[in-house]
Amino acid sequence: MRKVIYSMLISLDGYVESPGGDISWTAPDDEVHAFINDMSRDISGALYGRRLYENMSAFWPTADARADAPAIEVDFARIWRAMPKYVFSSTLDKVDWNSTLVTGDVETEVRALKARGDGYLEVGGATLAHSLLRLGLVDELRIFIHPLLAGRGKPFFPELDALVRTRLIETRAFASGIVYLRYGVESGR
Repeated sequence: MRKVIYSMLISLDGYVESPGGDISWTAPDDEVHAFINDMSRDISGALYGRRLYENMSAFWPTADARADAPAIEVDFARIWRAMPKYVFSSTLDKVDWNSTLVTGDVETEVRALKARGDGYLEVGGATLAHSLLRLGLVDELRIFIHPLLAGRGKPFFPELDALVRTRLIETRAFASGIVYLRYGVESGR
């Protein structure tokens, strides 16, 4: 059975974006980007909401075609295009770039995707991830903490009705001050 991982770059105070949707401060440096690229090679599929899918598909499909594209971005663009993507949306009519549009019940659809084989499904975007956390469908948290305070914005974690216990699996500190934390989810619904 595949595991669902929730992974994002966040502020020290737990936000994935600043007010107004600003995510410019989340851009990783080359060391962190290379680590994310290596981690992404093991992902057997990405779970996206509409907004993240539109943001990712606006840049990554052709990012490696730019003459000035850094090697780290060229590498990720190729990984991204090859990765199957499942886009959860009730407003989109179609999706491209190795993507499947999913319009059914989120819990039912994610349980079915988890049951298809081994490996990892990465949930991208806080809104979809919040739903999956509340449903007890997230198996791992992979958090990259930036050494800055956003003050407010969209939180990484949703409000939950019950405690969710985790266990620390891995840590790493990067030269930029970003800290990576990987937790297994011990309990959920």
